[in-house]
Amino acid sequence: MSNKTIDFSNTETAYSIKSNSELKLAQVMFSVLQSKALSQAGRGLLKFSINAHLPVKGIIKATLFKHFIGGESINDTKKVMERLAEFNVHSILDYSLEGIEKEADFDAAVEEFKANVMVAAEREEVPFSVFKPSAIATHKILEKVTAGANLSEAETAEFERVRNRFHAIFKLAHQKGVRVMIDAEESWIQGAIDQLAEEMMIAYNKEQVIAMNTFQMYRHDRLNYLKQSYQKAQENGVKLGAKLVRGAYMEKERERAEEKGYPSPINATKQDSDNSYNSGVEFCLNHIDNLELFIGTHNEKSVQLAVNEMTKLGLDANDSRVWFSQLYGMCDHITFNIAKHGYNVAKYVPYGPVKAVIPYLLRRADENSSVAGQAAYELQLLKSELKRRK
Repeated sequence: MSNKTIDFSNTETAYSIKSNSELKLAQVMFSVLQSKALSQAGRGLLKFSINAHLPVKGIIKATLFKHFIGGESINDTKKVMERLAEFNVHSILDYSLEGIEKEADFDAAVEEFKANVMVAAEREEVPFSVFKPSAIATHKILEKVTAGANLSEAETAEFERVRNRFHAIFKLAHQKGVRVMIDAEESWIQGAIDQLAEEMMIAYNKEQVIAMNTFQMYRHDRLNYLKQSYQKAQENGVKLGAKLVRGAYMEKERERAEEKGYPSPINATKQDSDNSYNSGVEFCLNHIDNLELFIGTHNEKSVQLAVNEMTKLGLDANDSRVWFSQLYGMCDHITFNIAKHGYNVAKYVPYGPVKAVIPYLLRRADENSSVAGQAAYELQLLKSELKRRK
C-alpha cells in the first residue's frame, strides 16, 4: 500500500472555517508573537494589567482570548464545537484552571470535569474529556509524593483526597464510556501524576480504554517510561491509554534544573526530542491492539510519519484507536488537511473565565515565540490564504 502524502500547504482547506476578519485577527496575533521583543513586552503588560486589576478584559477577549479560547463556560463552547464538526473536526473541552490552592476550589473543579465527561457522553463531536491534575491538587503535595518524601498524617490524608477526586472523575467516565486524558505537568510533580494515572488505568481500563496518561517526549526518560507503562498494562491485563506530546515547560524545566543543580530532564537537542516523539508514535502504532494512541503535535513531519506508519500497518484512516490533535487557534493547516483525508482529529478547545486562562495564554505566547519559526510559519500561511482570497 503506497503512502498517503498530506499537503499541509493547502491553505484553502486549512482556513475554510475562517472568515476574512478572523484571518486578519490571526494575522495580527501571529505578527506580534513572531517578534520576541513585542511578545515579551505584551506578556509583561498582560501580567501587570491583570495583577493591577486594570480594565483590560474587553481587549483580551477581543484578541488573544477570541483566537485561542473557546469561551468562558461549557455553554459558550457549543458554537465552536458545532462549527468545527461541520469540517469533520472534533473538540476536546479543556477547562483551563490552574494555580488554585483551596480544597473547596479543588472539589468545585472536580464537578466541572465531571460536567465535561457528561458533554463527551452526550455529544458525538466530543470524543474525549481531559483535566489538569494541578486543578484538583496542590503543587506541594504532588511534589512531595514525586520526590518520595515521607508524608505527615495530614499530608497522607491530603493525597488520599486527591486520589478520591481522580476516582470521582473516572468512575463517572467508566459508567458513561468516556475516555479521559490526564494532562502532564512539570517533571517535579509528574511522578505523583504518573502514579495516579497508572492506578486509574488498572482500575478502569479492563474492558476498554477510559484513562489515558500523557507522555512528554521532550523528556529524555519518557520513551523508556512509555514502554514500561505498556508492559505494566500488559501485566495487569488492561489496555494502555497514551497521549503523546512534546511538552510545554521546556524553559521552566531547564531553568529549575540549573538553579537546583541537577541534570535537565529535557533532551539536549530538538532533534533528540523529535526522535523520541516519533519513536513513541511508531512504538504505539505497532502495539495498537493493546492500546489507544492520541497524537498531540504541531509538527507536520510527525503527523506524516504517523500517517505513513498507519498505511504500512494497514490501519484505516478513521481507526477509532488513533487520534490526532492540535490546539484551538494553532496549526489549522494540519488539523483541517488531515480531517479532509478522513483521519480522526480533534481540536483542544480551552475555556474558562478570562483571568483563569491567562496562564494558558502566556504559555501559548511562549510556545509561539520560542519554537523556531512557529509563529512565522503560521503568519506565512495566513498571508497566502488572504492573498488567494483576493
